Amino acid sequence: MKAVHFGAGNIGRGFVGLLLHQGGYELVFSDVAAPLVDAINGATEYTVHEVGEGGRDTVVTGFRAINSATHPDEVIAEIAGANVVTTAVGPTILKFVAPHIVAGLALRDPSSPPLQIMACENAINATDLLRDEIVSLAGDAWDALAGRAVFANTAVDRIVPAQPEGSGVDVTVEPFYEWAIERPPFGDDPPSIPGAHFVDDLAPYIERKLFTVNTGHAATAYFGAIAGVETISGALSDDGIAARVAAALAETSALLVAKHGLDPADLASYRETILRRFRNPALPDTVWRVGRQPLRKLSRHERFVGPAAEAAERGLPVDALVAAMGAALEFDDAEDAQSVDLQRILREQDAASVTASVTGLEPGHPLFPRVEAIVAARQAELA
Repeated sequence: MKAVHFGAGNIGRGFVGLLLHQGGYELVFSDVAAPLVDAINGATEYTVHEVGEGGRDTVVTGFRAINSATHPDEVIAEIAGANVVTTAVGPTILKFVAPHIVAGLALRDPSSPPLQIMACENAINATDLLRDEIVSLAGDAWDALAGRAVFANTAVDRIVPAQPEGSGVDVTVEPFYEWAIERPPFGDDPPSIPGAHFVDDLAPYIERKLFTVNTGHAATAYFGAIAGVETISGALSDDGIAARVAAALAETSALLVAKHGLDPADLASYRETILRRFRNPALPDTVWRVGRQPLRKLSRHERFVGPAAEAAERGLPVDALVAAMGAALEFDDAEDAQSVDLQRILREQDAASVTASVTGLEPGHPLFPRVEAIVAARQAELA
């Protein structure tokens, strides 16, 4: 069995690639970073180091890497003969992956089992996004190719911090992980991924993860940056910050209960697990790394505005989520392009325009005036 994975970075090697290896797949990494590709091809094995309670080391073998920028034909040939294709490249990069998959499907033996495609991204229904790119690119040829692939959405969760100097292609991760995959697209032939679990309805798993892990991680980063704390674990050692993060997650949990019927006690336990993971002192993640790209994180369907908008529509509390958005507006990092852009926008536009352009909320939405108020407060600080 063979799996082609786009994105040979830390998540690709330390999470998705690791579980595919454990499922018995020969691993082919595809990436555009030439030094990384060369480093992977220069190694016969790499180790995934789990740090923290219950952590262990796992050695990965049976892999190689291809530079898709310089050798696209090789990637296409591997896809044509693969069983599985996965990605961990970021949702905005999926459109650059799609041409390789279309070309690989065109070369695929029509009598072989369908290629099983899963985008493992921090986004809702990322595989659907990839599928849409593939179908659009294929055009009229898609009718002939459609039977050669199946697409399943996934929800992935593992914290992979910035790596220690000199670690080579080894990866340091936390012990906890979760990979939930839609079961129905595969019928009776799901991929062999022992560490994953297959579910009939993925939506609750995706939103539980995004609105707890992603919301909590970013909120910790933004409150921590304001307090002058350097690390995520250090931020949560501050009782005041921990309380504000917990309050935001209580609000997202209330939405998950109302929307998906999830059990409040189970969600409370899940929140405690997440916060305990963030407090792991063996993961020296910085508030600056986690907080980067605030414009994306403040967008309409992301970790703050997404759940807060739905909660406001249902008349549920959003005070703590709005406070976290206010902290995000203060994130000022000269090394992060989106942070620089955000502070420029705050200086150049009025509060209503900033609220609409950054969050994507309509002026008539019940959340709009709440966000507009915190935007105006931030602008007053900058004046």
